[in-house]
Amino acid sequence: MAVAPARYRVQTRRWTRAEYDRMILRGVLDEDEPLELLDGRLVVREPESASHNAAIWLVQNALRRAFGRGWLVRGPAPVALDPASEPAPDLTVVRGSPRDYTRDHPARPALVVEVARTSLAKDRRMKSGLYARAGIADYWVVNLVDRVLEVYRDPVRRASARYGWKYDRIRVADLLP
Repeated sequence: MAVAPARYRVQTRRWTRAEYDRMILRGVLDEDEPLELLDGRLVVREPESASHNAAIWLVQNALRRAFGRGWLVRGPAPVALDPASEPAPDLTVVRGSPRDYTRDHPARPALVVEVARTSLAKDRRMKSGLYARAGIADYWVVNLVDRVLEVYRDPVRRASARYGWKYDRIRVADLLP
């Protein structure tokens, strides 16, 4: 009589932002490694193609002109979103100067921008829910697939949404050629 193999249940471990930061400080993870912490999970970031980098530069320059003095347009850099999330959006707009963020990453940007081709589904579903839950009022996705800008506004609590939050208003605008 053959004995059925025991079932093994795969277990995963969630990480906190503090643990993630310690792993970087102690050299377990390289600070330049293409990872970000999303709701306790270490997630690999999208590779940066030439069109991805060009889009970041174009948006960054436009945002610097639009926001002006007293605002810092950071990119790509981590955001201390919550105890289990430290995403590294392509661009963030925060008040102040680089010296204001020498001890910790910004926690409440005025605007978060993701440039997406291969990460489009993740940016729309996973990251939008995390940003909405954190109360980020404005979240943009520069959608390189469809060549549009998706503007997400008005975070609202929705039990059916991923992470319990979503954006109530989504506007889409064509990107310039």
